[in-house]
Amino acid sequence: MISDASRLYIDASVPVLRQHGLTITRLFYANMFKAHPELTSLFNMGNQASGAQQQSLASAVFAYAANIGNPGALGPVVQRIVHKHVSVGIRAEHYPIVGQHLLQAIAETLGDAATKPLLDAWKEAYGSLARLLIETEAAMYGTAGIQPGETRPMRVLDVVAESANVKSFRLAAADDKPLPAFQAGQYVSVAVDLPDGRHQLRQYSLSDAPGMDTWRISVKREDAAIETPAGMVSNWLHQNVQVGSILQVSHSFGEFTPDTEGAQPIVLLSAGVGITPMVSALKRIAAVRPQRRVIFAHAARDAAHHALRADVEALQASMPNLSVVNFYEDGNGRMDVAKLPAWPREEATVWLCGPHKFMQAQWLALLHAGVPPAKLHREVFGPELLDHLL
Repeated sequence: MISDASRLYIDASVPVLRQHGLTITRLFYANMFKAHPELTSLFNMGNQASGAQQQSLASAVFAYAANIGNPGALGPVVQRIVHKHVSVGIRAEHYPIVGQHLLQAIAETLGDAATKPLLDAWKEAYGSLARLLIETEAAMYGTAGIQPGETRPMRVLDVVAESANVKSFRLAAADDKPLPAFQAGQYVSVAVDLPDGRHQLRQYSLSDAPGMDTWRISVKREDAAIETPAGMVSNWLHQNVQVGSILQVSHSFGEFTPDTEGAQPIVLLSAGVGITPMVSALKRIAAVRPQRRVIFAHAARDAAHHALRADVEALQASMPNLSVVNFYEDGNGRMDVAKLPAWPREEATVWLCGPHKFMQAQWLALLHAGVPPAKLHREVFGPELLDHLL
């Protein structure tokens, strides 16, 4: 909580932040990385190059300012941030560094408009949020039984080409000790030392059912595009990892965990490599409630880019109430909620995972179709823009 006096300045600053947020966050990252280059290992530098990370932070600042008195809205966002922070090893001593450079960027960008009361208000607000995150992250580290940044060596048992740009890597603990339990939908961080000397972490969903003595991740090779560079880590994994390779992998984290144990209908919608956590969830449902009503819809560029299709098709024989719908851009077009089988809107939960534009379009389409917001859950691969909170 923050004081009423500070709350007035925070509320008044929302329009200013909307206007200058991207400039502030670009300056923040530039200054912080210049002063602390070691922190680049905790950030996706590909997202830095494309500007996605800066947009994400700006969006988070807007959402925080707009919802500072609404813990119901901020709670899920805080949980998402905490899981991501713990997956990359954020520590308590990182927060003062971030706070210093964020306030400095606000002051530099706003100039004379950045009065001492305004900066003091944001210092108080940041301190309040930082304390919440530090405490929650400490508890999560403790529950997982790990230290910040801890990974374990895992041996690659198998490499499978799932589509034109996705490979699956089957992993087992290099020391042959049992793997910790995870929930369907969660991800792990993979740490890679690149040829240029950079140490980078990337998050990949576990794409097979929980409860096995091995893990599987399915990695999309990110090719260069007009506005985005090629994925440094994904390309390195595709080009270098083979059976017998050792990868450094974190504990599993992530709050996007579809309800796989319940009996009510469930709708799983994905696009691109967003299919990975959905397949994990579907396999778990098949194991514990094969009679459950499930709608599984996926969107891909074309059949050649449809990863893990065989996994889903294999489950249809044992799941009589599973409906599978595929959308291909070069065939029947992009995903259309109106073309899905009917489901009880007030009863079923809907889970979405995919690129931001897909998520944005489907979120709005589902609301328009009468799905209650409380029934919608989403996981965006890439920096979260939080547009649904703004």
